[in-house]
Amino acid sequence: MLYYLFQYLESEFSLTGASVFQFITFRSAMAFILSLLVSTIFGKKIINYLRRQQVGETVRDLGLDGQVQKTGTPTMGGVIIILATLIPVLLLAKLENIYILLLLITTVWMGLIGFADDYIKVFKKDKAGLKGKFKVLGQVGLGVIVGSMLYFHPNVTIKEQLPVSEQVVQVDGKKKVFGEAHKSTKTTVPFLKDNELDYAKAFSFLGEGYGKYGWIVFIFVAVFIVTGVSNGANLTDGIDGLAAGSSAIMVITLAIFAWVSGNIIFADYLDVMYIPKSGEMTVFILAFAGALIGFLWYNTYPAQVFMGDTGSLTIGGIIAVIAIAIRKELLLPILAGIFVVENLSVILQVSWFKYTKKKFGEGRRIFKMSPLHHHYQKLNYHESKIVVRFWIVGILLAVFTIVTLKLR
Repeated sequence: MLYYLFQYLESEFSLTGASVFQFITFRSAMAFILSLLVSTIFGKKIINYLRRQQVGETVRDLGLDGQVQKTGTPTMGGVIIILATLIPVLLLAKLENIYILLLLITTVWMGLIGFADDYIKVFKKDKAGLKGKFKVLGQVGLGVIVGSMLYFHPNVTIKEQLPVSEQVVQVDGKKKVFGEAHKSTKTTVPFLKDNELDYAKAFSFLGEGYGKYGWIVFIFVAVFIVTGVSNGANLTDGIDGLAAGSSAIMVITLAIFAWVSGNIIFADYLDVMYIPKSGEMTVFILAFAGALIGFLWYNTYPAQVFMGDTGSLTIGGIIAVIAIAIRKELLLPILAGIFVVENLSVILQVSWFKYTKKKFGEGRRIFKMSPLHHHYQKLNYHESKIVVRFWIVGILLAVFTIVTLKLR
């Protein structure tokens, strides 16, 4: 809204300084600061409201140190993250931008699924929450929407670098490095010199014209990524500050990728896929990062509020959609390594337990408890130590992810 206001003031009245709102970097910085202020200032009011409404966490006694004492801590704090993200975005972003619209849809969609789950747990006193099939259905539905919009919407295009022989100096003195914008199902593959993969080639066995079926694979990938990452974020939300802090690291890294992908100069310099209009996502991403960091003010040990599924499912969904939109989803196993490991620890634990129970008549475990952070709690590591060490690993993974821009 402020973007359009200052655009009008500049065009109609030549207001001094109004043009600064045209710069993505300025609006992104403002969005970060504003979301940080909203989450910290109004976060306390929301926590007090949740406490008055007795929206408290019911904690099962799993034998973990300090766990029972957390009973009654307000949950559904993901509302803080959502509001602190949406307010700056609505004020500062170009709302007609397809990528901003997609992220707004993702935030509301996953927020409602998470809210429904938390509502059932808190007010219906059903610890199981929303049935798993409905969660998965919601995640799959979002994946289909995301994949379809990114494939079929006319404003979602990429520009590929021209061969050196075709790069020419134009009349205005600028060098034409990129070809014309076009639809594509290509994505970025890390570590390879020719680091692009076209999903449409999955149908190359059909012969000429196979590309028209690429949308099927593209949507399937979107569904898989959205479901996997949102569940990973959900599983990581187990101890104070772990999910929010780890996610903030990932989100700031994605902000760098989004800005570079949407800037033709840096896309050329770093030899990455140029995606027109994707740079606008930086405004949303930094607002989201500010909201996560502000939420940490109240969520670090000992937590004054839990994000609940309202927050964790939303966080995972947003991270997944950003990565898909900037064609960096194949980097998620590295960048979101914390989520991946937490997911794998549960899958391995459950699978091994079922296998050994069937084979030996007695279930055996790989970890003392899963997800992985609970394993370290069982080893008597303090929550704070576990969280900070996970953050350190997350930072190392983020740096390594950024390095892949040139590591080929």
